[in-house]
Amino acid sequence: MTNPNKANGLDLRRWLEDIAAMRQVKEVPGADWRLELGAISELNVKKADPMALLFDEIPGYPAGHRVLTCTTSNAVRLANILRLGSVDSHQDLVGKLRGRPNAWKSRAADFPPVEVDDGPVFEHVMSGDEVDVTAFPAPLWHEKDGGRYIGTGCMVVTRDLDTDWVNVGTYRVMIHDRNHVGLDMIPGKHGAIQYDKHVDAGKPFPVAIVLGCDPLGYTISGIEVPYGMCEYNYIGAILGQPVEVVRGQLTGLPIPSAAEIVLEGWAHPGDIKEEGPFGEFHGYYPGKQGTSPVVTIERVYYRSQPILLGSPPAKPPNDYSYSKAVMRSALLMDALQAAGVPDVQSVWAHEIGGARMFNVVSIKQRYAGHSRQAGHLLLNCGVGAYMSRWAVVVDEDIDPSNLQEVMWAVATRADPERDIDVLTRGMGSKNDPMFVTFGTDTAFNSKAVIDACRPYDYLGRFPEVAEASKALQAETRRKWGHVLDE
Repeated sequence: MTNPNKANGLDLRRWLEDIAAMRQVKEVPGADWRLELGAISELNVKKADPMALLFDEIPGYPAGHRVLTCTTSNAVRLANILRLGSVDSHQDLVGKLRGRPNAWKSRAADFPPVEVDDGPVFEHVMSGDEVDVTAFPAPLWHEKDGGRYIGTGCMVVTRDLDTDWVNVGTYRVMIHDRNHVGLDMIPGKHGAIQYDKHVDAGKPFPVAIVLGCDPLGYTISGIEVPYGMCEYNYIGAILGQPVEVVRGQLTGLPIPSAAEIVLEGWAHPGDIKEEGPFGEFHGYYPGKQGTSPVVTIERVYYRSQPILLGSPPAKPPNDYSYSKAVMRSALLMDALQAAGVPDVQSVWAHEIGGARMFNVVSIKQRYAGHSRQAGHLLLNCGVGAYMSRWAVVVDEDIDPSNLQEVMWAVATRADPERDIDVLTRGMGSKNDPMFVTFGTDTAFNSKAVIDACRPYDYLGRFPEVAEASKALQAETRRKWGHVLDE
């Protein structure tokens, strides 16, 4: 039970102790930061129930300079991160998450961060000529990456020019040299808006990059929090207690008091440089190398035996795709019910589509047109419209998170001529790997609904499914689990 009178410094080590007690973390000694660490992490998340990985004894670095990956890649750890208690399935986690984002948003104003004078993050300080970001084992994650990315599972803290609004976003950070990093912020994101304001005014942009803390920090920094709201407040609402912060010595930006590593500096107007390429959440590299602001690092703060938190995008499933799938599934479920679609059983935003491009909803059909209504809204509701491509609607006997069951329903209950609706000129993105084929600079894309429900007008005559009932399956697993789990 959280104590509302005590602040939380987002201590990664305390979280690691929790998951170690649950046997949810595996220590990996000796992996090289050049490709091995990334490849091990990538293969790990493809397993049915991936562990978190804590890398140590990394060649070329002192023992104790560690990298942690795969923090959010299963239901048990993600539920722990979001303070949702124990769960026993994907859908259990989605169910517990439903409605929470709106509740957290409404309570956020009650949990402003609490400032303290000191914290573990200040155990070691580099300044001036001492600054060297390569002192930490930032991986070269993939063969075709444009450089070493020290910031993937990170929190980038920035401040608005005109107000006291502090934004905390997850933006990728590439090492250029000892004291310069590239900061890639997509246009329109809150950090990019704040950066543009400073550049237009000819003023340096203050930046503090948090490279390790409780994974709740980067999980929330990577979702859509309302404009003008500070993510620290939102995190405080989840915790039920405020986030404890210290002020950066250079910029005065608030940083978690128990952060592992923080880079602090300025992005000066006009200082931009080629950055990347680096993979995107959908599993592809962008079409060409881009440019991004350069941050000149003037201070580095870090704890003894620091832990760098990594979470690189790659072909799904990737390090963080599971967390995105769970959170978007809950948001889509809420959106469908708010739109008036009855008897929605469950929703799953599949990792294979980056939790955006391939989404499935199961319903209990109540009337003619019910399945098409659910599918079209899944594609075009406010939460689901951006970069959506495929919406599949299935009956209540199908688990939408199980692709084997979903595609069985598509193969046996959908007629291609009758049960696929195609919509044109939908909301797309230039980040779509298919954008190169569109022949236009406008980011439209087509979308499709696959109605894989049993035809409503033939429900009474549709053949029965040849399998054990759900109740019998559950009883059999309970009695014969010692055989089935071998």
